[in-house]
Amino acid sequence: MTEVRNELKYLDSHEWARREEDGRIVVGISDHAQDALGDVVFVELPEVGRVVSAREEVAVVESVKAASDIYAPISGTISAINERLVDEPELVNESPYDDAWFFVIEPSDAAEIDALLSAGDYSALCDASDH
Repeated sequence: MTEVRNELKYLDSHEWARREEDGRIVVGISDHAQDALGDVVFVELPEVGRVVSAREEVAVVESVKAASDIYAPISGTISAINERLVDEPELVNESPYDDAWFFVIEPSDAAEIDALLSAGDYSALCDASDH
């Protein structure tokens, strides 16, 4: 059973976004995505300071099966990256919502996160794709 966390927002391309107390947005990939990918062997992260647009390709995750682009859920500036994923890409499989966040965005328009999928809508999307 795929874990979907209620406090997160989601993209239909399987990224999750979490608003921090300081307004920054932490981004990773969902449990459903890591499960579909299989064993993750490599993660390519964006550069800190890069300005991104919503739905722009900003990172890559590679598994033994495939490579997938990771998209920015909102527009803004990359303010941090998770360096641990460079040396420990398997964290994506082990802890997709906690230890394996990919990057943090300083949003240019914080309201953009409100347009993302709710946990319920994302669960329905995953259920539909599993059948």
